[in-house]
Amino acid sequence: MAQENDGNEVSAKFSTLNVNAVEFIPSFCTSSSSAPAATAAAGAAETGDGSPTTAANPAPTVAPTSTTSSAGSSSGGGGGVGGGGATTPTSTAATPTPPSSSAPTPMEKDDDAVKTPENNESEPLDSWDAEEDSILTPEDEEMELDDGEVDGDAATKASKKKLPMVEESRSKKEHVNVVFIGHVDAGKSTIGGQIMSLTGMVDKRTLEKYEREAREKSRESWYLSWALDTNQEERDKGKTVEVGRAYFETEKKHFTILDAPGHKSFVPNMIGGAAQADLAVLVISARKGEFETGFDRGGQTREHAMLAKTAGVKHLVVLVNKMDDPTVNWDVERYNECKDKILPYLKKLGFNPLKDLTFMPVSGITGQGLREPIDASICPWYQGTAFIPFIDELPSLNRKFDGPFIMPIVDKYKDMGTVLMGKVESGVAKKGTNLLVMPNRTQVCVDQLLSDDEEVTSVGPGENVKIKVKGIEEEDVSPGFVLCDASNPIKTGKVFDAQVVILEHKSIICAGYSAVMHIHCAAEEITVKALICLVDKKTGDKSKTRPRFVKQDQVAIMRIECSGLICLEQFKLFPQMGRFTLRDENKTIAIGKVLKVVE
Repeated sequence: MAQENDGNEVSAKFSTLNVNAVEFIPSFCTSSSSAPAATAAAGAAETGDGSPTTAANPAPTVAPTSTTSSAGSSSGGGGGVGGGGATTPTSTAATPTPPSSSAPTPMEKDDDAVKTPENNESEPLDSWDAEEDSILTPEDEEMELDDGEVDGDAATKASKKKLPMVEESRSKKEHVNVVFIGHVDAGKSTIGGQIMSLTGMVDKRTLEKYEREAREKSRESWYLSWALDTNQEERDKGKTVEVGRAYFETEKKHFTILDAPGHKSFVPNMIGGAAQADLAVLVISARKGEFETGFDRGGQTREHAMLAKTAGVKHLVVLVNKMDDPTVNWDVERYNECKDKILPYLKKLGFNPLKDLTFMPVSGITGQGLREPIDASICPWYQGTAFIPFIDELPSLNRKFDGPFIMPIVDKYKDMGTVLMGKVESGVAKKGTNLLVMPNRTQVCVDQLLSDDEEVTSVGPGENVKIKVKGIEEEDVSPGFVLCDASNPIKTGKVFDAQVVILEHKSIICAGYSAVMHIHCAAEEITVKALICLVDKKTGDKSKTRPRFVKQDQVAIMRIECSGLICLEQFKLFPQMGRFTLRDENKTIAIGKVLKVVE
């Protein structure tokens, strides 16, 4: 058990979450220096690991003119599927041999300068890095590839070798998954639609069509949310049900928007969205009465913030929306009132206001404060950065490129084969790779890779992807299954030991109690098989005797049995696959982490 936060007064209910903040959520990473010497050494160590280019076409080594390593780049760095496959260079360009040479020499890809400090095992699996390295854009990639002219056979061979790199240039930017959470009607879908409009991801004609249709239904203010709520039922009711998915790009990063439903009936869907996110955006409404409804007991603001924290989200941005509303009119007092009410609760959850918490006033319907700073004539008291530039400047994430490939499956559908959707948590997959679908142990072959609807030849950690596979039928796959490395598959089990924090439960919990467990993208019915011991929140000491029951605000280690076989991993080995939430009667009653897979 980690020590308590220094001097912070915490409520009894969430104290353990605070105590265990470091254990439950990987902490911020200290700055990692990327010294050129280290890169060179790593390159030297990797020489001769048998890349396909050198093996197939033995030719004299050519010095690269430029090599750029990108820290959070989705396809740069890292080994193949098992961590030992062919490495993918982030960017290379080679110069032809001088004219004095007797014959033109084929150009060669430089596979040496691939290992980056991010691959270091000592780094946390998934924390915001303190530094942000330069990200190479596709335009830079093409400019570098065009350096130097070669004629004859050499040019043909060179272009053949460059081809996959041009295809993969789509994934050169760092991928960040942003989940929009908050109470129903706070404006999550509207803000998402407005961001897509401002970044040019939805054309003007489509938005005009949505606006016309919305006006016909007397729902003028809903048209922006229709960019994310594509289902007719969602549009008619103005409620998001499924997690909406879209993406937008900035010069540095590629963002995937996950628009979570705000209604309490659809919290299980929201948990699935939060499990894929790196960054959470909590939207609260500044309109009189609406903020209070969302934040008071029964509202979803509290539960969503807590679920985002337990899902492993590293940074929380709180957008105080509807500041343009006539009842608010960009009033600084109302903004501060909302901020002051919610801040103590977020601190208790373990968010640090100095490092991983940011407040911003915005208007989703007008777009004020999203892309451009708010006009001083409207809001003279806020001088901060706008939302999109702010998330673009956040430090890069450390991704696990060199581990075995792991992708929990969020959804699946049929399209000339079986297409599996999800976020890659670890490792790299390429076209033609053989993978396993667990827990079925069905071997599949990768037929096509789509990263946010763009076809690519390889995908890496952090990317939200669709993978078309051969060898399995769509009906044989369920959300919660995991696509993983064939040589190093993920653990599966039915019985495991876990440390559980009881957050809110009126009666006692004893052996035989059943609830629904949400772990990564899977939802499974579980039964408490046995209570092993109680854990003291302050000291971390375990009780000598077995408790007969546990109640609210207690921490216990218990043996849990699932109704079916599920994919999971020890929390300390792989946090994303080892943290879970227990829900009962439409409420989140406990959070926990897997200590040991028993059988």
